[in-house]
Amino acid sequence: MMSDMEMMLKGYGLTTAQIFYRLPDHPLLLQSYVWQYYDLAPDFPEMKGFLKFWQEKLDGPLHSVRYVHRKLISAGEWRAVKGEIILH
Repeated sequence: MMSDMEMMLKGYGLTTAQIFYRLPDHPLLLQSYVWQYYDLAPDFPEMKGFLKFWQEKLDGPLHSVRYVHRKLISAGEWRAVKGEIILH
């Protein structure tokens, strides 16, 4: 496993996703879960892999995902990408 610094040097940025899902017993109630990991924009393979795992292994159908991705461009300069994925 690479360290945080190694991942940033390879082009990864920190992605924070707020995942909204429905409880199986209460389908009208939305809950949220915060996921954070280093990922590559704009494809987000790590986040998509986690969402696939969620859909295959966990209860609670996914509703939507809001994410923010920050990547260090140079010393003190960051690039931010924001977005939302609607899944329902």
